[in-house]
Amino acid sequence: MSTRNLDNELHFSAERLRRQIQLILQGWGMSTERARLTARLMVETDLLGVESHGISMLPQYELLLQRGGLSIDAEPRLVKETGATALWDGGAGLGHAVSHAAIHQAIQTARRFGVALGGVFNSHHFGAAGVYVREATRQGLIALVTSSAQGILVVPTRARVPVLGTNPIAFGAPAGDDHAPVILDMATSTTAANKIKLMAMRDQTLPDGWVIDGQGHTVTHAGAARRLLTERTGGGLTPLGGSPDLASHKGYGLALMAQILSANLNGASFAAGQADQRKNGQPDNVGHSFLVIDPAFFSGGAAFATGMANMVDFLHHTPALQPDEPVLVPGDPELAAYDRRQQQGVPLPDILRAQVAEIAGRAGVDFLLDRADAPGAGT
Repeated sequence: MSTRNLDNELHFSAERLRRQIQLILQGWGMSTERARLTARLMVETDLLGVESHGISMLPQYELLLQRGGLSIDAEPRLVKETGATALWDGGAGLGHAVSHAAIHQAIQTARRFGVALGGVFNSHHFGAAGVYVREATRQGLIALVTSSAQGILVVPTRARVPVLGTNPIAFGAPAGDDHAPVILDMATSTTAANKIKLMAMRDQTLPDGWVIDGQGHTVTHAGAARRLLTERTGGGLTPLGGSPDLASHKGYGLALMAQILSANLNGASFAAGQADQRKNGQPDNVGHSFLVIDPAFFSGGAAFATGMANMVDFLHHTPALQPDEPVLVPGDPELAAYDRRQQQGVPLPDILRAQVAEIAGRAGVDFLLDRADAPGAGT
C-alpha cells in the first residue's frame, strides 16, 4: 500500500485556514465573535501538528448540525460558582467557546485561591485538550484538562465491543521565559479516531495494535479500520498500550478517570450507558474539566519555573540511543511542528479539501482553499 507524501499536498497559511473555518461557522449561524474564537483554536491544533482536531473536524461538525443535536449559536452560561469551583453549561454548542471561558475563569480564580476547578456539561467536541492548557502555561500556571466523548470507539481491556470514548487528558507546566512549557496532550486510546480518518484519506497503513476487530485481531488497513469504527460492528480502538501484555489496562483506567472527572462529576453523559435511550437529534452532553494551579502558592512561581527549566535541560541532555534523535520532553514535537508550519503552511489532503469545498457550498460561503497560499515543505 502506498503512503502519500505530505510534501506533495497543498499547504495553506494559518490565516487562510482561520478565514475559511470562520466563514463556514458563520454560514451555519454562529456569531462572528464565537466563530473567530473557534476558528483560532481549531487552527492552533493544525499548526501544532494535531491534524485530527483542526479543520478536519468540519465534516463531523456539519453532520452533528444536520442531525439536529448541535446548537451552533449557543452561548456559554455560568451556572454555579462557589469559591474555587465553577460549573458551565455549554448550551449544546461546540465545546471551544465554553472551554475557553471555563479555563480563563479558572486561571483568574487560581490567582486568588492557588487552585481552581472549572467543569462543563452539555457540550460537544472541544478540539484538542492541549490548546486549553497552553492558555494557562502562557500565564505561568499549571493546568490539567480532561474530557469525555460522544463517540463509542474504545474497546476496554478484555472486551470485544467498544464502550468508551477516546477521553483525552492534557497537562501543562510552565518552565520560565527561556524554555517552552512541558505539554502532554494525549488520547487515552492508542490513537485518536480522527487520526485514523486522516490516514485513510492518505491511504496509509496503521501500526499493529491501534485498531482491533471483534475477534481481537489487529486491523492495519486504514480504510477498513475507518469503516469498522463508523459501522461499530465489533472491535474498535484499543486503550493506550494496545494489548494486555503491553499494559492496556493503564490506558483503560486513564479513560475511566477522564470520564469520571469530566462527565460524572459535571452532570454530563456516559455515552455507552445511555445509547439505548438516546433519541435522534439529542445533544451529545459531553463534559470537560479544567484544573488550574498557581505555583506561586506552593514553592513559588520563580522557584517552580527554575526547577522546571533545570529538569527540561537535564532531560534534553540525557544520552540518546541515536545521536540524531535526541531525548525530547512532551510538547517538543508540537512546538517543532508549530514553527515549521508557521513558515511552510499546513498541508491538507485533497480529499479533505474537496469535503471542505462541499461544506462551504452548502453553507453558502466562499471556498478559499482552491489554491495554496503557503510555500510547502519542498522549498
